[in-house]
Amino acid sequence: MIATIAVLCLLSPLSAQTPRSNPAAQPVASAADVHVLPVKGNVYMLVGAGGNIALQIGDNGVLMVDTGTAQAADHVLAAVKQVTDKPIRWILNTSADVDHTGGNDAIAKAGSTSAQPSVASRDLDPRFTRLGLIAPVVAHDNVLRRMLAAARAAEATPSLTFFEGNREMYFNDELVLLTHTPAAHTDGDSIVFFRRSDVVVAGDAYSNTSYPVIDVAAGGTINGSIEALNELLDVMVTKEKEEGGTYVIPGHGRLADEADVFAYRNMVTIIRDRVQALKKKGMSLEQIKATRPTLDYDAVYATPLLTGDQFIDVVYKTLPAVTARTR
Repeated sequence: MIATIAVLCLLSPLSAQTPRSNPAAQPVASAADVHVLPVKGNVYMLVGAGGNIALQIGDNGVLMVDTGTAQAADHVLAAVKQVTDKPIRWILNTSADVDHTGGNDAIAKAGSTSAQPSVASRDLDPRFTRLGLIAPVVAHDNVLRRMLAAARAAEATPSLTFFEGNREMYFNDELVLLTHTPAAHTDGDSIVFFRRSDVVVAGDAYSNTSYPVIDVAAGGTINGSIEALNELLDVMVTKEKEEGGTYVIPGHGRLADEADVFAYRNMVTIIRDRVQALKKKGMSLEQIKATRPTLDYDAVYATPLLTGDQFIDVVYKTLPAVTARTR
């Protein structure tokens, strides 16, 4: 059922933790916190379980993008059952962060798929023998590496991975396109586009509750973040008067449209350009902070966990090194 998705490949582990991946820092969701909201077409948005979750629901079952925190898994399953009695068939992960993947283990075990692997696939990965019993997890290969490095449970880790570019699924009579956005929030981020429903799931490549969370240790960069936002904009269109049209489910925050992503991309780009220009002048990080490049955006995007100065730190550190000018 998945076209061009590569078989699981166990490679050397990468760094395991990301800024939002401390389980102790995640609030425990209650049933009252978890809600399912219709978005468009076959797609729904589930909120209140950590990172936002997307559900595509149809005759073939449920395809879930991200699973929230481990603490919220039972509430997520209960919320899904309130919308449909169809089984969970597939789980797609946009990154390795535990606020997006913490529920993988419990939710995969609660699901199932009718797809049976080939004998060759079973020989390559023993976990394929369970594909009829659990919902398979699909993600970029770097997500698998980080989960292995973090010693995550077997059912929580991807059993199907892909590497670069776009990978396609066809489920519930709809093309589902996974696009790797390298070096954005991390080096394993994916955005998921439900083409017929005209809905994009951004993961932490776009969250409208703060400045971009860029995990430098996990390969995230400011330029990669901007490229991911441009990737989102490339598949989005507005309906009329810059409203409606394609909707995007962010990693955190409210449902958005193209105008929202456009404004956010511009904000990130403007701050990047300001820091870059000052860095080219030879100013130190502290000198750049003193000019307050984020001042006009702090009221909207600065948070206690990610202040304007902390965002400048990341921008400065991940910009390409300034080379000396030759005469």
